[in-house]
Amino acid sequence: MPHQHTGTDKAQILTEALPYIQRFAGKTLVVKYGGNAMTDPILESSFARDIVLLKTVGLNPIVVHGGGPQVDSFLKQLGRESDRIDGMRVTDAQTMEVVEMVLGGSVNKSIVNLINQHGGRAIGLTGKDGHLLRARKLFMQKTLEDGTVKQIDLGQVGEVVGVKTDVLEMFSASDFIPVIAPLGVDEQGNTYNINADLVAGKVAEALGAEKLILLTNIAGVLDENKNLLTGLSTQEVDRLIETGVIYGGMIPKVSCALDAVKGGVVSAHIVDGRVPHATLLEIFTDHGVGTLISNRTRTAK
Repeated sequence: MPHQHTGTDKAQILTEALPYIQRFAGKTLVVKYGGNAMTDPILESSFARDIVLLKTVGLNPIVVHGGGPQVDSFLKQLGRESDRIDGMRVTDAQTMEVVEMVLGGSVNKSIVNLINQHGGRAIGLTGKDGHLLRARKLFMQKTLEDGTVKQIDLGQVGEVVGVKTDVLEMFSASDFIPVIAPLGVDEQGNTYNINADLVAGKVAEALGAEKLILLTNIAGVLDENKNLLTGLSTQEVDRLIETGVIYGGMIPKVSCALDAVKGGVVSAHIVDGRVPHATLLEIFTDHGVGTLISNRTRTAK
């Protein structure tokens, strides 16, 4: 028989949350939303409720979303496929049109709608709105077997070189919750597809956010014995990358969190997005449900 929370349990949960609500009231947090949390209806609903609750108790959440699988699915419907190099999508002009339509259109608006259905006031943006994200073309470096480094052109794939924060500050200061699609534009007006983790990290840095939260499809950062590392300093993260404990697909995500903390964000959290209400649990409970990276320890949150 499933455990039923008693009134006392519920009161305990609420009182545990109170100091965190007080401490973070008025603070900005940037949440990267993607993976399972974005495709499972129960997790979608719990995410939207979390974001609305955060705004209601006085925090200023900003959502940055991905949408790679949705882009792949739409391309397949059109009878096309993306080439990938080391997991990075090669984005030619035709593919970019689809990326912009899916990320800036259908995916962005479905997240806005979801938050609004749960009582929030979400507003959808791309990096093109109000010159929000200034981008430049990203060249990928690939080391060949002979040790030489080759630059690979991925087409209209970019990196963030500037964030114009006034638009976000205007919305956050009101009742609106910004929802950002990871598309940027350069000074010539060319559009770029940008990794959503990178966008979230750069937005958090530019705003001097209290927290960057990256929702992932894994439990967090694991040690050599596959145990969850709940709290890490920036020095410990550097060491874990050097020694190969953090490897493969986790390196870009962890590097993004690390850069944000080194760039002034108070703490970055790599959180298991497959856990319902993961965002709330990480922010408002003593133990959290992911890996926290900061210049301090987990107890300082």
